[in-house]
Amino acid sequence: MVGSIQSIHRIGKCLISQGRFTTRWQVRHLSSQEKKPPPIRNSFNQPPLSTPLPDLEKAIYADTKEEDNVTQVTTLSNGLRVASENKFGQFCTIGVIIESGSRFEVAYPSGISHFLEKLAYNSTTEYADKDKIMLDLEKHGGICDCLSSRDTFIYATSADRRGFDATVNILAEAIIRPKITAQEVETAAQYIRFELETLMSRPEQEHILTDMIHGAAFRDNTLGLPKICPPENIEKIDRNILLHYLKIHYIPSRMVVAGVGIDHNQLVESVQKYFVDKPPVWGFDDGSNLKKIDNSISQYTGGIVQEDCKIPLHMGPSGLPELAHVVIGLEGCSHQDPDFIPMCVLSVMMGGGGSFSAGGPGKGMYTRLYTNVLNRYHWMFNATAYNQTYSDSGLFYIHASAPPNHVRDIVDVIAKEMSAMAGEVGATELRRAKTQLQSMILMNLEARPVVFEDIARQVLAVGHRKLPSTFIQEIENVTKSDIERIAIRLLKSQPCVAARGDIKKLPTLFEIQSALLDKDGFQSKGKLSLFT
Repeated sequence: MVGSIQSIHRIGKCLISQGRFTTRWQVRHLSSQEKKPPPIRNSFNQPPLSTPLPDLEKAIYADTKEEDNVTQVTTLSNGLRVASENKFGQFCTIGVIIESGSRFEVAYPSGISHFLEKLAYNSTTEYADKDKIMLDLEKHGGICDCLSSRDTFIYATSADRRGFDATVNILAEAIIRPKITAQEVETAAQYIRFELETLMSRPEQEHILTDMIHGAAFRDNTLGLPKICPPENIEKIDRNILLHYLKIHYIPSRMVVAGVGIDHNQLVESVQKYFVDKPPVWGFDDGSNLKKIDNSISQYTGGIVQEDCKIPLHMGPSGLPELAHVVIGLEGCSHQDPDFIPMCVLSVMMGGGGSFSAGGPGKGMYTRLYTNVLNRYHWMFNATAYNQTYSDSGLFYIHASAPPNHVRDIVDVIAKEMSAMAGEVGATELRRAKTQLQSMILMNLEARPVVFEDIARQVLAVGHRKLPSTFIQEIENVTKSDIERIAIRLLKSQPCVAARGDIKKLPTLFEIQSALLDKDGFQSKGKLSLFT
């Protein structure tokens, strides 16, 4: 008995010295020498991850370089441009970008683009209904979508590259040969009514405020026209209006067909067959409609748009209070402006987000709006910087939200931060902003649909696509003086303001403009404080 106990103790000491844990069952069997456990392999003896395992087939790696991925562009006989980039993979993304959107609706009831979004991929001359289109796409593992902005409209599909020809046919049918029946228009109207009711019943206000700040910045012209269909226009928009708009704006010279993951010559051949050889439902255009397109240059006006209303609370026992929302904006620049890249760097430097965001430096937790605003003012629920760019202008703005009793505080804090943009720029924060912007570009361009959109937008705007390395280098070249210069450029413009919620305490536009011109905000020495 004593010998057994001594042997157990010896075994236990040995196991402890080797750093191994042993259960009673194992000790009992070890002491009786009935069975020994298999030896534990030392992980330090395993080959490193940098060394291939023996007896494996040699891996073949892609050796493509960025310069090999040059975007090919072909202009067809009718002016339609076809652009593509052949990337490795089983699937391809093909779509069409059109120079269309809410900014071109000045001669129409606002909301045309909203309707066209809901009518996309419905019945066409070849397909009886949406279900037939979806079935054809599913044969090739495909999906489709569409998206409108203020100056562009995108139809896109992703499918197995072996089904690219059918995919191009579906795009052509959906874009230039839709039936747009009265029933489809009524269904789209019902969708829009429901969407408007949903927007008004949710606490999130981003979509509504985006329309409001553009309306304040470009009063009653181009980019200021609403993207969301106004309720009073739903009954005004019918099939005839929609078809007339399509005939005027959906013409070859305003379109680019782009593809990623597809041979360029094959794409050109399919586009020629379905977009050129087969006519649209409104017939071939002889160029006479060009004069009817609104080619007005956007006119930045500045101003204020406000709506004193009750914003719904978050559903459920969240405990979040009612919030008031304020957006303060300044005139930015177009995407072809020499200051476009520095403006993007400034936007990332300002950063921001919601007060409940989590994460490290990669999520912008060291940006100015986090360190100077969200981390200092417990009542601030959101503070985010945005930089919207278009072909002829842009808009730089900050959206902030807090309980209604802090509306004046919101304006004071945001005005100080915007005024401080023209001050000293730290070397560390500039380096961080440039690195973050570069990483965002490269990470996003790993996705095939993002590459498609990048190709489509650049070719539509300038006729070719710049390589990502060009933008990376341009970001690297941004200096402190560039940031200070564009900040001064921004602050010289008349501010635009959008506010929604319980905003009875909102300062006047003149007071907001005065605060932007003073780095100390409303409470500067010698000025009358708004908080007294």
